[in-house]
Amino acid sequence: MSHIPSNPPARINATPYSPNTLFMVNPQSDTESLLVNACESLASATVMLGDFAGMLEGSRRSTLLGIAQVVMLGELAVNKALDNVVPTG
Repeated sequence: MSHIPSNPPARINATPYSPNTLFMVNPQSDTESLLVNACESLASATVMLGDFAGMLEGSRRSTLLGIAQVVMLGELAVNKALDNVVPTG
């Protein structure tokens, strides 16, 4: 049986995250273009994770497939947001 700590460890670095400005999104990008790009990136990540998971076994494979599923859920959410912005039909 593993021991579950009663208090979570304190965060060592409480500095807020600030993204690197080396790569920035064009401020003139429209919402539809941003959502399409995000959707395509997430779809690509899902494929890469699935391919990589195929090379693994056991708990590492399960972990990678779990990550792939979370990415896929993000892709579905972005697709829905895109549908809301640009209705089909």
